[in-house]
Amino acid sequence: MAEQEKQPLTASDSTVSGSTQTGRAVSLARLLHQECVQLLELFKERETSLSDQTPDGGRMVSLSSEATESSTEEQVQLLHSALRQCLGMIHCVIQKEAEEWGKLEDNYETLKASVRARLENLLHTTKDLLRSKDETLEVTPDHQCNEEVDGIGGTFGLKMWTYRVLLELIHWADHAAKTLHVLHTEREGTK
Repeated sequence: MAEQEKQPLTASDSTVSGSTQTGRAVSLARLLHQECVQLLELFKERETSLSDQTPDGGRMVSLSSEATESSTEEQVQLLHSALRQCLGMIHCVIQKEAEEWGKLEDNYETLKASVRARLENLLHTTKDLLRSKDETLEVTPDHQCNEEVDGIGGTFGLKMWTYRVLLELIHWADHAAKTLHVLHTEREGTK
């Protein structure tokens, strides 16, 4: 995994300065996205029986329809809410998988913990970017683990639900990178 973290910057990565608060947020979101993609690949390697399966259902987390008409800062605020829900879901995945299979020591488990920590860090970062006197953003997980997961139906159901959560994490990490890049461009006046 150390080799994967040392991947060269792509052209789009090199356009964001990591020395500013928004630049660091973009870099963090891009790294989270990359780790989420890697986590899904490790999950698929581990769960080979799911290789021909596609999870059903649409988005597990969604933003209001007004999100596209909002200012960039309002979009980041909505994104923050979506990321809190994602954090709740990854906490739930960790909890449910530990209950089902116990504590395993492998790359999947290590990366899953890293994704959770990186997501928490991104939440703190977006909170800092949006500091206002009017409102305090929460960084705690926004998900009731016992509600959604209990009805999923055994081990296979848990695996399919986990698959959906990982796809959701990839989606929102990518969305975060793109939205934060727009905020960075607006605040720093660079592309």
